[in-house]
Amino acid sequence: MHSPARSVATAPATRLPTRLDGAEWRARAAAHAERADALTTEHRVRASRGEKHPIWDFLFTYYSYKPAVLRRWHPGAGVEIEDAAHEPRARWRWYVPGDAAGSLVVDGGAMEREKGGSLATIERILRQTAARPGSFGCFGLHEWAMLYRQDQHRHTAPLRLGQTGTDTVVEGHELRCTHFDAFRFFTPEAVPRNRERPSREAQPAMEQPGCLHAGMDVYKWAVKLGPLVPGEVLLDSFALARDIRLLDMQASPYDMTAWGVEPVAIETTDGKAEYVRRQRAFAERSNELRRRILTAWRGEPG
Repeated sequence: MHSPARSVATAPATRLPTRLDGAEWRARAAAHAERADALTTEHRVRASRGEKHPIWDFLFTYYSYKPAVLRRWHPGAGVEIEDAAHEPRARWRWYVPGDAAGSLVVDGGAMEREKGGSLATIERILRQTAARPGSFGCFGLHEWAMLYRQDQHRHTAPLRLGQTGTDTVVEGHELRCTHFDAFRFFTPEAVPRNRERPSREAQPAMEQPGCLHAGMDVYKWAVKLGPLVPGEVLLDSFALARDIRLLDMQASPYDMTAWGVEPVAIETTDGKAEYVRRQRAFAERSNELRRRILTAWRGEPG
């Protein structure tokens, strides 16, 4: 049994005062923008041409954040940046004058007052997910359950095993999806085959670090926390989401070889082993990011 998550209303843990001089924070902001541009270049080029991509568009459509969101660097909660009063960010929301003349700091208290309910939910999800043991027996079958006995598909890519073969794989496995935002896309015929009954209300109690979608969602939580999260953590979360998305589609029923992506055939013993190996590594990375977010935001890890 896990101890209850600390309420957002509880005072944050005492943190040492942190201050960045003008040269240091500007260098970090510039490096951040350069890395963000590198991470989104291919998407931005495709978007300018009106080109779609069945794997990578998900990171900008399901997670409906534009590349400009990734490009904006923040120092994080409680970090005062010097020589910033005349910068454009002085007009950004949540930034207020700091203790030193000409400095800025994020007004975390104002964010708490306005967004307390949503922040409380994010904190519970981050803490409880990090504290829960990972489950590694789902084999990415959520993507298969979204196609079970379904003639219409989300992607134009062909199915590796055809519709009958896809249905056979679903019927030959126990569905164990714990993530509501994957489960809600199951076909009606697949829903009763799932061992769990995820819901939005039960999300903090059901999320677990082995879930690929919970790992991708760390990026979503980092964006929603906005200036409370250091920019470097935001980009690391996006990089994790990108890496997870690749495995998610490699392990799916879709044939992605036309896009240069080889399958992880989870219907085979070797494919299952490959999936779980990478799934465990993602669980470690996602939990480390949850801890980094909580440390930056609350002054203590999950």
